[in-house]
Amino acid sequence: MNGSTLHIRIVAFAVLAISSAAVTGRAQDQGSKPDNSGQNKDQNPTAQDQSSAKSDRQLTAKLRRAIVADKGLSMYGHNIKIITQNGTVTLKGPVKSDEEKQKIESDAAGVVSRDSIVDQLTVTQ
Repeated sequence: MNGSTLHIRIVAFAVLAISSAAVTGRAQDQGSKPDNSGQNKDQNPTAQDQSSAKSDRQLTAKLRRAIVADKGLSMYGHNIKIITQNGTVTLKGPVKSDEEKQKIESDAAGVVSRDSIVDQLTVTQ
């Protein structure tokens, strides 16, 4: 083996050792990170949390019909999320104004009592 071949093998071995250490270090870093997905979970209901109970589905449908029938609402207002769980209705999504937000709350109060409404509507500018 001449000096040039030996030098190439030494460099190749060093590159292999460094890249192997980097991969092992990344795997250890990923494995040692604490799992905080439980803390990061949004505690507010989402559309996936909609109850499949017949009474909740009927309440959601009735409220959706009332909101869609209100021609004074914007497209944003008509498309808010309505999530019903055990008779409690959560209203989520953007609306165009404070007046529209109040109108949706009023429409909802015509279907379910005000203390069963969770308002998470946000006014967009």
